[in-house]
Amino acid sequence: MITLKEIDRNNFFDVIKLSVADEQKEFVATNVLSLAQAKAFPECICLAIYNDNVLVGFTMYCIDEEDQEYWIYRLMVDTKYQSKGYGKAAMEMLLERIKEDIHHRVIYISFEPENAWAKHLYEKLGFKEDGRVIDGEVVYKLEY
Repeated sequence: MITLKEIDRNNFFDVIKLSVADEQKEFVATNVLSLAQAKAFPECICLAIYNDNVLVGFTMYCIDEEDQEYWIYRLMVDTKYQSKGYGKAAMEMLLERIKEDIHHRVIYISFEPENAWAKHLYEKLGFKEDGRVIDGEVVYKLEY
């Protein structure tokens, strides 16, 4: 069963060791960079993705300071655990967590246009293209 857990001294080093396949590295920042970004941007929430007690991935989200809306900044599943449904299950859990905030009704996510896997997953979850491109990434949104 997929769970999302806080990152602390007990799993920090394991989280930064997670890695995507070589051909995916251009699509996602390293977890160490994401954790450093979260230190500088304390509104960012980083979570470890577990399947039962096995660490399989990482995600980061926040309320963006500029537009005051939720953005999912990162989602990654370690190369050893891909294509098992963990990314989709983690996204579903994350979306439910975000939707608990009744003051917001939209979630944004962006990704490299060449990342067909991400596009397929996000569309399957109900995200729609927003029409914007920010820093070379296409922006999708989920209204609820």
